Amino acid sequence: MADSDLSAQIKTALADVEIPGGGDLAGYAGLSEIIVTPGAIAFAIAVASGMEAAFGPARDEAHKVATRLGGNRKVMVSITAEKSSGPKFGHGSATPQRKTRVDGVKRIIAVGSGKGGVGKSTTAVNLALGLAAEGLRVGLLDADLYGPSLPKLLGIEGRTAIRDDGIFKPHEAHGLKVMSIGSMLVPGQAVVWRGPMATSGLRQLLRETAWDGLDVLVIDLPPGTGDIHIALFQQTIIDGVVIVSTPQDLALIDAQKAIDMLRRMNVPVLGLVENMSYFIAPDTGKRYDIFGSGGAERAAENLEIPFLGAIPLVMSIRESSDAGVPPLVSAPDGAEARAYRAIAQNLIARVP
Repeated sequence: MADSDLSAQIKTALADVEIPGGGDLAGYAGLSEIIVTPGAIAFAIAVASGMEAAFGPARDEAHKVATRLGGNRKVMVSITAEKSSGPKFGHGSATPQRKTRVDGVKRIIAVGSGKGGVGKSTTAVNLALGLAAEGLRVGLLDADLYGPSLPKLLGIEGRTAIRDDGIFKPHEAHGLKVMSIGSMLVPGQAVVWRGPMATSGLRQLLRETAWDGLDVLVIDLPPGTGDIHIALFQQTIIDGVVIVSTPQDLALIDAQKAIDMLRRMNVPVLGLVENMSYFIAPDTGKRYDIFGSGGAERAAENLEIPFLGAIPLVMSIRESSDAGVPPLVSAPDGAEARAYRAIAQNLIARVP
């Protein structure tokens, strides 16, 4: 059955789901588009603030309907509430949400960037492998839902498996446990989710995956400072974030904005990594500072955060990443692998 046909079939079946105040879910204006991929079904129910509990039974019934019709697909149904001023206390600030840890994970390190195109995902993959090379049990979560790249970088093929209890079984790649929505999509398929739906999807990827006793989970964040970041940092205890930037001023300006967001949300900043730091010509051995020299290190000093290290701009990183065999796997004793491992060792020293 085509994805569009299944989406229509599910919506028709939701006519049997009653909602508070009368009526059915299929005709409810707050029902989002029903998105169907080869591995998942996802939709949201938008309600007025304070009505979340009342719509809980409808959400549960909708989940049963989609599960029955969706075969072995993972079903993600979320309730999203309109923003309100919320309860107040003290001097008028909103009641803070309670942050919790993730089952089966001791520590979480996120990797972010102020903008795209600076090599954040490649850095996240190799840092995770560097931590694993130090003897840790490591997982990797792709939180960049709109541009998931971990399956490509790690050579992951096939759909994500789902246990009988509805929990994701992460892929295994080069000794890492890996979870990415990219494994549930057909090639070229976009994730067209609004903010609340995306944050709900990330919460399920994070908390409904069998991590099974990790020492550290590395989260590859989306670039920038959006809804996914805010929801993650409000709900989850993060032990620290690594910011990746290239040396030029434009990238560093955006990196500073990402760091400002982290400080405002009381999330520890572990340090700054300078990616594509310099280029060594393979024929002459001459060094070229294509994007400038030492920009990230100076920025780290000005921002009073650690400078974790520099990664050169070399063809081998691009080639091995495109092939799904990162430098720490393809050439574990090479200069690029040593650079990533040095940064991983710095992180181990900063996170207990």
